[in-house]
Order: sequence, then structure tokens, then C-alpha cells
Amino acid sequence: MKKSAAIIMLVLGILITLPGLAALAGGAVASAVGSIQGDGYLSSGTSRFSVSSFALTSPRADAIGDDVPGRLPFDIGTLRLRVESVSPDKPVFIGIGPQADVEQYLSGVHHSELLNIRQRPFRAEYRDVPGGTPASPPADQRFWTASASGPGEQELNWNITPGAWEVVVMNADASSVVDVQAQAGFRSDLIRPAATGLLVGGLIALVIGIPLIIFGAAGLGRHARHPSGGPASGGPGMGGPGMGGPGQVPAGQFQVPAGQAPAGQFQVPAGQAPAGQFQVPAGQGAAPASWDQPGAQTAPAAPGAAPPPRPFTAAAEDRPGYPARLFGELDPGLSRWMWLVKWFLAIPHFILLFFLWFAFAITTIVAGFAILFTARYPRALFDFNVGVLRWNWRVAFYAYAAVGTDLYPPFTLKRTNYPADFEVDYPQRLSRGLVLVKWWLLAIPHLLVVAAFTNTTWRWRTDDTVVGATYEQSAGLSLLGLLVLIAAVILLFSGRYQRPLFDLILGIDRWIYRVLVYTALMRDEYPPFRLDQGSTEPAWPGEAIRPAGAPPVDVP
Repeated sequence: MKKSAAIIMLVLGILITLPGLAALAGGAVASAVGSIQGDGYLSSGTSRFSVSSFALTSPRADAIGDDVPGRLPFDIGTLRLRVESVSPDKPVFIGIGPQADVEQYLSGVHHSELLNIRQRPFRAEYRDVPGGTPASPPADQRFWTASASGPGEQELNWNITPGAWEVVVMNADASSVVDVQAQAGFRSDLIRPAATGLLVGGLIALVIGIPLIIFGAAGLGRHARHPSGGPASGGPGMGGPGMGGPGQVPAGQFQVPAGQAPAGQFQVPAGQAPAGQFQVPAGQGAAPASWDQPGAQTAPAAPGAAPPPRPFTAAAEDRPGYPARLFGELDPGLSRWMWLVKWFLAIPHFILLFFLWFAFAITTIVAGFAILFTARYPRALFDFNVGVLRWNWRVAFYAYAAVGTDLYPPFTLKRTNYPADFEVDYPQRLSRGLVLVKWWLLAIPHLLVVAAFTNTTWRWRTDDTVVGATYEQSAGLSLLGLLVLIAAVILLFSGRYQRPLFDLILGIDRWIYRVLVYTALMRDEYPPFRLDQGSTEPAWPGEAIRPAGAPPVDVP
């Protein structure tokens, strides 16, 4: 499939699926509303309204269907209002009439207009209109479309019709101080048909849109599998950050001419030296001074240019590396002020990433079903999803999650020579059982850690009168955002990005992306609870660094 065709299919699929999901959600809500109407009405709670004036009126509103000529061929719905005086046996009046007639009746009368209602706790806001006493009781007026008057609870039912209308609550004798308990209800025979139409329309849109997304993503995934032209990120001639080109052999690594041994990652038994790239005992290899050896001088990079590659460094512990690797090279020539506008410059990327993440969610769900039945992640979808994560990381590294380079991110899913990169090893088989639990249950500890890194403060509040506990999110910076802001402010005033702070930020980013890979069903290996800091992934003893995408090879 041509890349242009894949892009068109993906875009069309997203544009069809998004409204389809919205229609499904609307249909589900409408179905729920239709099923909980109880006695036929969807009712509010009973609330108290008290004003010192002679009348309480509903908020002024635009006309309902004012441009509809005559009567509609169907009923919009029925409004039910119930009121009862707080004072026992005191007669109350409730009526609804044309807005112009109501305003004429209350012209020059002291009354209160309801402006807003707030819940938890309940509070009504009014606009007081000064004036005198009414000329006559409200029940004597002949313009009311529907009204009810008397002691005890009074109920008004009104079939909603086009026009400008106003509701009035008064004491039946037109005396001052209106103090009532009120409840509103609504019913409509259109709710269930509307719900059915939304559900059917949403399902049709999904049946059309989701296959387009899958085929488009698969096509783009096949194109994203191979790096773009030019050297890969991290160094010339090799496929991973931190790898030197021909003729550059860091300590602890050995470059063997191509064609003399299998390439890849493998263990080297004592006394054997197969061709390829492998570990060399300490002291038997020499690294160029340009690779930050002790006492070495590194030539500064030109401002805005991609930084030179950095090698992996082996850790002391014998630990395997995680099969998802995140890289980010700090640009030594960072602008002091450019981080202030990077978020704005990255807006085109944010727009595209919104749609790409939507496609990522769809392809992950489809891949989950594929794993459940075949124990394999479809390769083309895997490459697409890795490309989305890679694209997102490049933008994050540039704009908000590290601000580590001034180079503008490329618009591609492929690997490039950009100073930030992300890759995931393709799994040959995945567990059918884990796909059901790892993305939520098993990932809970890591999700709590990621929430601590990325979320703002949450404030819990209890409310015993309605539905129990609710929550609110308060504004503020996350831990990761705060660290990036501190680093950026230091850069602004000193012209230097503090390397220890950068390494810590990259460690947090690396943790987050490992969890993303695990919860997106891309690997079964549980992410380590380890903050691997630094620009590059650590290479563990006995583990050589291989070109990106090359599978591990065990050498006997």
C-alpha cells in the first residue's frame, strides 16, 4: 500500500469513528435517561426558593423554536413543575405564560428573577427588581397558558411549544415573601427514538471507520519499520543512539568487519571472538577521547545542531535491559529563551498527535483481541504504535517533557537522526492470559508511580446528601513539569542546562514510556522499578549494543 493511500484511509477512519463514538455515547446517555424516567418524568430534587418580594420568575431566555411556523408535528416534551409553600396551608400560585404578558403584569412590581442555581450545597442566585405591590392576584389574569393555585402541593403540566415563555411563582393572595419548595420534571417521547437512532448511527460509523483506521495504521506501520534515509539517531552508520560509526570503538565494545560473523546481540564465551559487536574485557579496548573519557575534551556542537553520540555505559549489577529503549541527547547549544515558545511552535504536532493517539487506542484494542486469539501482536500495527510513541517522545523532548533540543521534531513515524528516539523490540509471542489483566490490574503499582510523576494534586470531598464522595482536580504543576520548569529557568538565566537535572528528567520519562509500552500490550516483561537516568539506556554486563530493530542472537 502506498503511504499516501494509508494516510487517507487513516484520516477518513478517524473522522468517521470520532463522530460514531460520540453518537454511541449520546445514545447510551439517552437510553439511560429514558430508562430512569420512573413515573414518566426525569425529575430534579426538591429545593427551597425564598425571596422577600412579591413574585419569583424564571430566568429570561431566548424563544424556543421562534422560527418554527405554527405547531410542530410532534410533541417536544412535557414540563412538570411542583411547588408547595413552606408555611403550612398557605396557598401558592404557579403559572406559565407568554414572556411579554408576564413582564407587563409585573411591570412596576417588586419581584425577583432567578439567575443561577448551584449545587452542593444548594444555592440560588436572584436579581432583585424594585417596585410596588401587584394590582391584582395572579389567578385573576387571563394570559396564563397553564397554571395551578391553592394550598398544599400544586402541580403544573405544560406541553412545550415554540415561543418565549416565563414561569411565575407567587403567593395566591399576591402577598410578599415567597417561600416555597419546588421540583421540576421533564418527559419526552422523543428520548427513546433518539437514543435508538444515535446507537444505530454510531454503530454504522464504527463499522466503517474502524477498518479504515486499521488498514491505514497497518500501511503506515509497514512504512515506519525501516528508518528514513541518512544516519540513524545516535551516530553515523549504526542504528541506535550512543553507537559510534566505523573506526570508532569505545572501551568495552569491539567492532568486527561486516561479513565475518553474525550481527546482533549475543554472549561471547571465553576464548571465542565471533564477528560482530561484543564485550571486550576492561583494559583491552580504547575509546576515543571524544566520548567523554576522563580528561577528554569534547568539541562543542554548533547551536541547534544534533549533538554527538554518547556511548552506553555498563552498570555494575548483572541486570537485563528492558526491551523498550528511550534516548535523548542534550543539545549543548540550547537557546536561553526558545523554551518559552516551543509549546506554541509545537501546536501542529499536538493537533496531529491527538488523532494519532486516537488511532493508537483503536489499534491497541484490536491488537488485544489478536493477541487473545493468536498470541501475536500484528507486526504492522506494532510498528505503527511504536511510531506514535516515538513521535510523541520527540515532541515531548522538544517542547515540554525535557526541552532538551532546539531542533524542530520531524513529522514522521520513522526513526531519524533526531536527538530523541524511542524503540521497542518486537515480541515473537505474547501471553494470551496477561492481555486481560496486565494493562490495568498488574500495572496498578506503576500507574500510581506515573501518577505521582505526572499528575497535579487531587482534592477529595465528601457529600452525604447526594451521591457520596466526589473528587476535584486542582490546578498545579506535576513533579515532571516542575523539574522541567526549574531546568528551563536555570537555562534562561545561566545559559546552561544542568546535566544532573537533565539525567533525572530523562529517567522519569523513561519510566513513563516503559509503563506505556506495558499497558499498551506491546511487551509481557514487567517494567522494572528503576529510575535509569541519563541520555541513553544502560547496557548491562554481557549485553552488547545492537543496531535498532536487530533481534538478539545467542552464539554458542
